[in-house]
Amino acid sequence: MANLLASLRETMNSGSHGFLNAVLPLLKLLTITLIGLLLAHPRFKIVPKSTFRLLSKLVFALFLPCLIFTHLGPCISYKSILRWWFIPVNIVLSTGIGCVLGFTVALICRPPPEFFRFTVIMTAFGNTGNLPLAIVSSVCHNVENPFGPECYGPAVAYVSFSQWVSVLLVYTLVYHMMEPPLEFYEVVDDGVEIQDITEVDVDRPSFNGDAHANDLSRPLLVEAEWPGIEDKETEHCKTPLIARLFNSFSGFSHTALPESYPSEDSGESSPKSVRCLAEAKVIRKIRIVAKKTPIHHILQPAIIASILAILVGMIPKLKDLCFGDDVALGFLTYSLDIMAGAMVPSAMLVLGGMLAEGPNKSGLGLRTTVGILVARLLVLPLLGIGVVLLADRWGLLMPGDELYKFVLLLQYMTPTAMLLGAIASLRGYAVSEASALLFWQHVFSLVSLFVYLTVYFKWLLSSS
Repeated sequence: MANLLASLRETMNSGSHGFLNAVLPLLKLLTITLIGLLLAHPRFKIVPKSTFRLLSKLVFALFLPCLIFTHLGPCISYKSILRWWFIPVNIVLSTGIGCVLGFTVALICRPPPEFFRFTVIMTAFGNTGNLPLAIVSSVCHNVENPFGPECYGPAVAYVSFSQWVSVLLVYTLVYHMMEPPLEFYEVVDDGVEIQDITEVDVDRPSFNGDAHANDLSRPLLVEAEWPGIEDKETEHCKTPLIARLFNSFSGFSHTALPESYPSEDSGESSPKSVRCLAEAKVIRKIRIVAKKTPIHHILQPAIIASILAILVGMIPKLKDLCFGDDVALGFLTYSLDIMAGAMVPSAMLVLGGMLAEGPNKSGLGLRTTVGILVARLLVLPLLGIGVVLLADRWGLLMPGDELYKFVLLLQYMTPTAMLLGAIASLRGYAVSEASALLFWQHVFSLVSLFVYLTVYFKWLLSSS
């Protein structure tokens, strides 16, 4: 009887400990977010929106790169890259599973036709940057965290190592999925044929939209994770480029290309030359799309910091100069580390400022909105737990490293990335719908994160 009571007491203590480990980090982040919400709320107007814009630029260009460099550099090496290979793979897996879920939601909930692709991508692509960094930072700063006293550096390194994959997906898959649908594209007048897209159009210099540079009416959401979005607009970023190129009913003509090449033996066209020319047209279209894909934007400050951290970390002599006690460049990394400490509170304040604006009007529909919330915040994390447990059983993960598994699970738990609001603005597609959906996702993610963090700390850690 005594043994039974002792085991029961131990179970209750472990359960309450797991509950506290889950709720305390979220309460810390929620407190900072609420402070930002109060500072930016229209009723109080303690801090103007322009200040939050400047703060978001500091997070984007300074605080986040400093955090990545100072914590990824000491942990990275050739061996660690080989051990961490599943982190970027997991990003691709989570996005792929999310696309399947989003497609299912679109089929079941039947959103307006113009928002079909929007439903898929908003379900698929989660926040893999600022929010996971804030969560692991809050968890690891707890003295009684389940990962030990040295968890902060490795946790930030794990999350930072996935940044390049996320950004690459944003400027390829997400960018083109957020293209305005051709059938709802109303830039030209009725009866006027859409002009051909030629290489001359592709090579035109981009415009930066100076008229919008100081437009404070732009939602804070648009620049929350990509400040200066208005400077990235190009001539075709708000047009259905791919559909106009590949859709046979788009009005695209091939008059700019010759239909055949004369053969060497005669002046007539041969079937072989026609086949080669048809293939060349397709290749040319693909080349135009590739040229208009803003892959050059991948070199953001956070990605540059990741590249520098990896290069420094893989060169032992250079690594010894930058990281450690009493090293030659220790003053530099120490200064960067001080600025890195401002990243999490600043990002949460900006999130609070974004939520203070409230949800915009949305034409997505209540049923589709609820479907995306359920799929992204409830179903996808369950599937993520299955993926991580299966990968662990197959020996694909580092054995005994529960922090590593925790970061992998976070890639499935977070709401849709706020960066998609910036992409929606850049493409001129579903801006209000993106703002409203991101607002509700971040509100309800407080509940879903609490539930799944409790499950992780109480069950997964206790079974290890």
